[in-house]
Parts: sequence; C-alpha cells; structure tokens
Amino acid sequence: MNWIANFVRPKIRALVNREVPENLWHKCPSCAQMIFHRELEAKNRVCPHCGHHMRIGARQRLSLLYDDGEFNLIELPDTPIDPLKFRDRKRYGDRLKEAQAGGESKEAILVAHGKIGGMPVVAAAFDFAFMGGSMGVAVGEGLIAAARLAILQEAAFIAVPASGGARMQEGALSLMQLPRTVIAVEDVKKAGLPYIVLLTDPTTGGVSASFAMLGDVAIAEPGAIVGFAGQRVIEETIRETLPEGFQRAEYLLEHGMIDMVVHRHDLRPTLIRLLRLLRDKGPVAEIVALPKAESAPTHDPSQTGKPGEEPTPAAQE
Repeated sequence: MNWIANFVRPKIRALVNREVPENLWHKCPSCAQMIFHRELEAKNRVCPHCGHHMRIGARQRLSLLYDDGEFNLIELPDTPIDPLKFRDRKRYGDRLKEAQAGGESKEAILVAHGKIGGMPVVAAAFDFAFMGGSMGVAVGEGLIAAARLAILQEAAFIAVPASGGARMQEGALSLMQLPRTVIAVEDVKKAGLPYIVLLTDPTTGGVSASFAMLGDVAIAEPGAIVGFAGQRVIEETIRETLPEGFQRAEYLLEHGMIDMVVHRHDLRPTLIRLLRLLRDKGPVAEIVALPKAESAPTHDPSQTGKPGEEPTPAAQE
C-alpha cells in the first residue's frame, strides 16, 4: 500500500495534472479574438484578424528595424535618481526600482546604433511599459546623447516615442527636457543629417509637444494615438463631442499632421527607402547625355541670290 501511495499515485498525478504555462493565448483589445502567443509573435504583435497593432517593447522594436536585428546599445548618462525626493503613495525611488526589476531596461528609453539597409542609423526607442514611457531627466539625457552620437557618426537619427508625457515625479525638471530635446534635434538638422520620427501608440503629453513632432518625415503606425491632452480632458474643457477617430494616426494623416501611416510589417522597407532618398542627394539613375541636334543651314539676308549661289556684286559692296 505504501508503494502505491508513495510511488504509483505521484506518477499518475504527474501525468494527469501537468502544469499549463500561462499567457498562451492573448485577447485582441480591438476585435476580442483569441490569438495563440506564437502566432502573435510571428506577426510582430499585430492581430491577424483585424490588424490591430499591439504595443511592443523597445528591444523588440529595435530588432525589427535594424539589419538582421543586430544593434549596439549605449550606456545612458548618469542622472540623479530622485532629485526632488518625491513621494505620493510610494516613494519615487521605489517606483523606479519596481520598474527596473519588472522591465527590460533601466529607463524608459533605449539608445542604439547600427545599420538599416546598410546605412548608419542611431535610434532612440521608448518603452511604454516603463512608467508609461514618461520623460524625465534620464530620458532627456538619453535622447540628447542619441542626437550627439548621430552627429559624431554622421548617421541618421530615428526617434520612436511611446509615452504618456513628462514624468510628474520630477516636476519642473521633466518639463525642462522639452526645450533641451528640441535643441538636440535642431543640432542634428544643422549637421545635414536626416531626422525621422516613428509615432507609436501612444505619443502624448510633453513628448508630442517637443521632439516627436519635429521630424523631417513623420511616420505613424495604424491606430496609434498621437496628441497632447487626452480626448476626455479635451471634451470636458470645450464641452463638445470630438469626431470619431480623433487623435488617431489616420485622422492626423487626413488633416496633414503626419506624412504617412505605415503597417508594422512595412516599416523597415519604408525606412530604408526614405533613408536612401534623404542620404543620397545625387541622381537615382545614370545620367545619359542627349545627342546634339543637327543645326539647319542659315541664310544671310544680305545675299540676294538663292542659298548656295555666289553673291551679286551689289551684295558684295
């Protein structure tokens, strides 16, 4: 009996009660369809049923853009961890530690350099999972470092914002990052280097009010929310109902706020085409010289005779 209880029964339970891994299926927030996790990752987190673009992390974003998914990350500049000693329900320092422990980076931004289509590119990608991609001093310093690296390498600069805006726990210090990042972008443009912005869901607040809307070319993913204040706040302020699809990428494209809306699967070839157009300022094809047209014989009006005849004595005088 002991042999059955101690050996046979655990073996049977192990065969029957196997642990099922969690998160095997994901529910699309748009169409509510269930998607197997492997299929979702194979589609780069785009719903195969309705085409809804789900949010992705900064590392995955960079892997999708760079050649062969290979890139080099740089160390972000050291900044004060909690300059204002801010505390609400939790200490700001504790929130940072929790975000760093549960995420893939130490801040809400990753700065990488590598090649896209064989061309040197520096990219700054935001991670919305890290405190809503909010922009504080560390994020501002990271974007400035990315701009300086692009100038140093004579590379194109691509910003991929995904942010709720300025980081409230850093107060006025976070708002100071707006003009600082604008100046960094202007330095890139003065150096004659391309600056492209890829707007992802969501791009709001102080990020949209600074560097995110200054790109030479503004691209957005389908359905991405891009704006400053939230739709509910605007409706309560103006006491009116906003149009359907307000602040969505397609609405902004229709009203001339962005240049194009590109599916996630087409982002890389689109960026390569744009970079080639912006970097290669020469002709796209070989210049072929046109053959010179044969000039027709001219007739001197002083000659009274027909063309080809000897001039008369009066004409010679």
